[in-house]
Amino acid sequence: MKKVFALIEEESAKFAQFPLFEFLENQSIDPIQRLFFAPYFALFVMGYGDFNKFVWLEEPTVNPIQDIVNKQICEEENHWIWFLQNLEDLYCNRFLNFTDSLKFNWSDQTVIYRQITFQVNPIYKLVAIESIESIWNIFLSITASVTQELKILTNPEYPYFGNPHLPAENDHSVHFYETKDFIASMHLAEDIRKQACGLVNKIFEMFTALVDMLVNFAEKYKIKQLLTRSFGGSDSTQLPCSKQTTFGV
Repeated sequence: MKKVFALIEEESAKFAQFPLFEFLENQSIDPIQRLFFAPYFALFVMGYGDFNKFVWLEEPTVNPIQDIVNKQICEEENHWIWFLQNLEDLYCNRFLNFTDSLKFNWSDQTVIYRQITFQVNPIYKLVAIESIESIWNIFLSITASVTQELKILTNPEYPYFGNPHLPAENDHSVHFYETKDFIASMHLAEDIRKQACGLVNKIFEMFTALVDMLVNFAEKYKIKQLLTRSFGGSDSTQLPCSKQTTFGV
């Protein structure tokens, strides 16, 4: 498992260099504009909750890896509420009606979310969680500073992209020393290790495509313009579309 962890660290280091994070740290841009890609997160945030409950959760269990997965799922179950609050505070409800929202969320630009499949082996679930947690730590550590700028200007907390989400992610039981040590000490059969490493690569590939779309969206659509007109869900089809890929192991 140590080799899988090493691969996650290697991919995380590359991920942290993507243009989206440079964009997020650019204080010459209005902070609310820097977070204005939030609508693109909707399908992932809401779908991830269902994926946790209906695919990854298995109760009761006597499998120690599945038990770690179950705890992670329980700790994540209310984060979507913070996301909805952020959408409200970022004015997304003012220019996107329900019909356009459906078009937006089921457009070609979000197809990467809708292709994700995983085998039920708890090892693969755990590898996916570890990869996503590493990505989320990079992402939230930067968006948290943007929300602090926004809080000074607008007062709301923006919990999903800042506090309390970032501390909550860092406090997950999967990050406890004992849990990390137990996972790292696991010996994986060679075929399992190869599939696990392949899954890590595919998850980072998916999020690479995602952050490309996020920065394209934030740069193309200016919030001050959108607040004065209706944004059609079909507008998103004009954005550059990354190569479609099927994810799974």
